[in-house]
Amino acid sequence: MAGQTETIVAAILSAIETGTLRPGGLIDEQELIEAHAVSRTPVREAMIQLETAGLIRRLPRKGAVVFKPTLEEFLAILEVHAKLEGQAAGLAARRLSVAHAHAFEAAVLACEDHAARLGDGEPDRYYQLNMDFHRIVAEAAGNAFLLDMIKTNARKLMAYYRARYHYAGAIGASARDHRAIAALIVERRSEEAEAAMARHVQFDQVTAMDLLAVLG
Repeated sequence: MAGQTETIVAAILSAIETGTLRPGGLIDEQELIEAHAVSRTPVREAMIQLETAGLIRRLPRKGAVVFKPTLEEFLAILEVHAKLEGQAAGLAARRLSVAHAHAFEAAVLACEDHAARLGDGEPDRYYQLNMDFHRIVAEAAGNAFLLDMIKTNARKLMAYYRARYHYAGAIGASARDHRAIAALIVERRSEEAEAAMARHVQFDQVTAMDLLAVLG
């Protein structure tokens, strides 16, 4: 049963990460049951896990929906997320391995290549490259608990970060930030890397309001 529950959790998380499930989107429990050939019990257990993590909400007479923050919630989560991502960059600068240094370079080059060849084109594809960069930073920090916290918070904001790359100039700015952050980490400038990453993932309130409206 535990294995079936984890399968359902993974399927829902994947749908959130790819944008198949958007904020406020209804999660069809019967569809999950049929798609994964499971009973209703592991689906309900998966919903409990995801609700506990704050990734879904169960609404009376409607069912389970993907977490959709208010502006106040969005800004509060973003504030915490910026601190977590910044801390990861700071720790990565102190603990950087040769393997992660090579991984940083590859990830940054991929982002720069996209920006150079496609400009503002294919923003959803760029978002996946962006996720790779941030994943490497979090893994390079060498703290499994911090990594889990970043993943949970990131999933609450993914749709909004993805939408941000549809704005003109956002991809180029992101790629430049990634180069600067990676350089600080590789040079082991911990405090500067932490501050740069926190700025990179933060939105101002006007942008936050725009993104909430776009996905409203």
